[in-house]
Amino acid sequence: MAKNETKMVPFPSRAIVPERDLGKTPVLECIHLGIEFGGLKAVDDFNLIVGATEIAGLIGPNGAGKTTVFNLLTKVYQPTHGTMLVQGRETNGLSTTQVNRIGVARTFQNIRLFNSQTVEENVMIGLHNHLKGGLFSDMFRLPTYFKSEKKAHERALELLDFFDMADMANYKAGSLPYGAQRRLEIVRALATDPCILLLDEPAAGMNPSETEDLMNNIRKIRDELKIAVMLIEHDMKLVMGICEGICVMNYGKVIAKGTPSEIQSNPAVIEAYLGSHNDSKEEK
Repeated sequence: MAKNETKMVPFPSRAIVPERDLGKTPVLECIHLGIEFGGLKAVDDFNLIVGATEIAGLIGPNGAGKTTVFNLLTKVYQPTHGTMLVQGRETNGLSTTQVNRIGVARTFQNIRLFNSQTVEENVMIGLHNHLKGGLFSDMFRLPTYFKSEKKAHERALELLDFFDMADMANYKAGSLPYGAQRRLEIVRALATDPCILLLDEPAAGMNPSETEDLMNNIRKIRDELKIAVMLIEHDMKLVMGICEGICVMNYGKVIAKGTPSEIQSNPAVIEAYLGSHNDSKEEK
């Protein structure tokens, strides 16, 4: 085990989770999950358990099926077979909105902010599931409307402050530097009050300093908010430096699961994703 590597321990169903998560209901459990498009199995027999506060990685070559898995987890696609549980709750038949309400939030590879709205307004959009009131209260500006707006404002600033962005609250989202836009998308996802946050290539386009900040923020989400994080990422330095458990896919199937050190030394992973020994020799 590497020096700073989390101790992973056996969990029922032949999975591993961080030792601190033993005895807790897994935040996510995928059981034989899969989907077909016109007879083609885009994802086949996907099995995974993510501990209650685990930072998990999902890696593999382009076209391996990683984003399709995220689309299954967020119900953009309904699985053609298998199931998934969120904190022990069955999710079959739930919509994207419903699965978000029970705790699954995500960001996207391509940033999707409301650029003409302020930073705070973007975060408040994420808070809409938890605002009290209703159409009648909103239309007639009843006291419950103003109370709800005040609480949303306070919560938005609290989340922004968590990522040192409170001073940007009134900026237009589209005017932010690239790294700040990435952070804002994460803050907006956290505003939905998730139990697991799915990050699709969060380091894409970032410089080394921004990537380091991202790693620190992901650890902060786990350690202070007690939220599990699952990320798709091609930056292997980030993946190996922050993920506790890693799942590797190729051609729609899981080919390996384990700790960073186990994944780095797995021959199937080396050949499929990290590059074979022969490839390394040829490059030299």
